[in-house]
Amino acid sequence: MMEAWARLPRSTPFRLALTFAFLFMLAFVLSGAIVYQMMSADLAEQLDESIKETYSVVAATYSDSDLKELVETVQSHSMRNPKKEQLFSLTDAAGNRLAGNFTAAGLPDGFSLFGAEMPGIPPDTEYRAYSGSVGGNTLTIAFSLSETDELETIMLMSFGWATLIITGLAVAGGALLASRVQRRLDGIAATMVDVSHGRLDTRIPLTGNGDDIDIVSSQVNAALDRLSSLVDGMKQVSTNIAHDLKTPLNRLQMILEGAADKAAQDQDVSDDLADARAEGYQINETFDALLRIAQIEAGARKARFTDVDLDEILQIIAEIYTDVAEDDGKVLSSRQLKEAADRIHGDRELLTQMFANLVENALRHCPSGTTIKLSVTRQGDRVLASVADNGPGIPTDERERVFQRLYRLDHSRSTPGSGLGLSLVRAIADLHGASITLEDCRPGLAVVVSFPLVRSPAP
Repeated sequence: MMEAWARLPRSTPFRLALTFAFLFMLAFVLSGAIVYQMMSADLAEQLDESIKETYSVVAATYSDSDLKELVETVQSHSMRNPKKEQLFSLTDAAGNRLAGNFTAAGLPDGFSLFGAEMPGIPPDTEYRAYSGSVGGNTLTIAFSLSETDELETIMLMSFGWATLIITGLAVAGGALLASRVQRRLDGIAATMVDVSHGRLDTRIPLTGNGDDIDIVSSQVNAALDRLSSLVDGMKQVSTNIAHDLKTPLNRLQMILEGAADKAAQDQDVSDDLADARAEGYQINETFDALLRIAQIEAGARKARFTDVDLDEILQIIAEIYTDVAEDDGKVLSSRQLKEAADRIHGDRELLTQMFANLVENALRHCPSGTTIKLSVTRQGDRVLASVADNGPGIPTDERERVFQRLYRLDHSRSTPGSGLGLSLVRAIADLHGASITLEDCRPGLAVVVSFPLVRSPAP
């Protein structure tokens, strides 16, 4: 735990959290400074309005040129301010005080600021004053800035504490969020380490909230599933190759040894050489099929994709294999798709080979009298191509295994074939983004390949 917290300052999520916290604090401080300036200006404006209003009220008592009433008014206001929060001064032309609680000396007309040192008030107390002439005399009204300064101080302290609190919360929240993200990244890293050590069943744990990390983790898990299945497939292929090729290689060796013995005795070895050549062809066909599947799975043929009419391909397959089926005591029929303009995007040669493999597979494993049907239908935005028969079918628990390379229902390998036909079909379907399902025809089996539709452009 301590090690995780020690690594936290170096982690990218924590640095991003600090960056966003700094930007947020910068925005908060700037906005606070603007608000402070606006409030300070508003307080100063309100203070000036109060001073000017008080000055007007006091000066109005001299409306009848009654100096005595003006003096009494100034003196009355002065007495109501024993703490001298407000100062009043009335002086004659010579600068002598006529009334008030202080003597304004040297202040200009209009608004001004001055510092006063008088008994009963703190030293250097600032006042905002307004001076004007009333009947040849000078009237000065001054209000203390202590209240305004106190409000500004409260504002500054509030912004300061708010800044400290928000900074602490931002850093703490960023650290918590960063540690949470870091734990999830550590989980991804640990999974990758396990996979690199050969534990291909390890998967990244998901939180289930559907965020970006969950989406990426799901994609990585899907890639690991694919990798695991490929590795398992390679292991199975290696085992099956060793099993399937051992017999023909031993048979080839025995044929060649027998031919060598006959040649030593000057006997005819042409039959043995023909058998050896047939075994060699069979071995080469197996390896060629494996290489072809690998090339298709690598996507090397996608550059040859064009718009293809599946209906046309199945008609060609039907024409080729109808006579073959009749010679084998079987019936092959086809049903066309009415919407001929609906096409798919793919490799014509590979699609032809895929459906040829499916038909050959049905001909090879179905008894005499079987009916094989080829059909193309539409289902929403998909085109479904089907090769169905009423033969023995495939057991339910074997339907997924038959797509594995070199897997055969005839485990004794007594019937001809390499066990790669349906593996090639699956590889071609995957290359075209198609799905394959094996359906029970009761009796028989239907292999249904579902392709995404490519619609013809509107005329």
